[in-house]
Amino acid sequence: MRSETALRERMAEHGKALFDRGLTFGTAGNISVRLDDGWLLTPTNSCLGRLDPARIAKLDDQGRLLSGDPPSKEAFMHRAVYEERAGAGAVVHLHSTHSVAVSCLHGIDPANVLPPLTAYYVMKIGTLPLVPYFRPGDPALGEAIREHIAKTPAVLLANHGPVVAGKSLDDAMYATEELEETAKLFLLLQHHRTRPLTPEQIEDLRAHFPS
Repeated sequence: MRSETALRERMAEHGKALFDRGLTFGTAGNISVRLDDGWLLTPTNSCLGRLDPARIAKLDDQGRLLSGDPPSKEAFMHRAVYEERAGAGAVVHLHSTHSVAVSCLHGIDPANVLPPLTAYYVMKIGTLPLVPYFRPGDPALGEAIREHIAKTPAVLLANHGPVVAGKSLDDAMYATEELEETAKLFLLLQHHRTRPLTPEQIEDLRAHFPS
């Protein structure tokens, strides 16, 4: 594993990349990385495009602040993911436009919001359940996430945005980006007949690229 200092710097680099590409804005979104002695989380009311690595919050396994600025008010979401997914090394939560747009649509399948449009979406996300709407900061949202996150690396929060786990920070970032691009494709293809991957094609991908 990279040193804590290197991970802090990597979080700031990824945050700036997301901000510069319009995938986050203002003080929306948060990023965390698991450590051997706790985890790092972007501070509350911080802009991901201007993170100071030294001020990123460090928390223990119970979510108590050890150092740095006060953590995001959505720390409980990250903690829920880490407690339910032993292999999760990082979590990314965004309010990215296309994913949020999909989360606001009427009639989407709450068990699996997006169809398997591309191989890379299947490989990096697979199944995307919709978590019902909760007020931001409501601890009940963490419990709702727990119901799904042990079985799939990502969930979509209704009228809010995606929460994506990965084995590493890079993995979580790339999966989040793949989800956002698939959401964009899904919206572009509204009112068009589509040809999603078949169950046989999905099984072939899972056989060759196990998660």
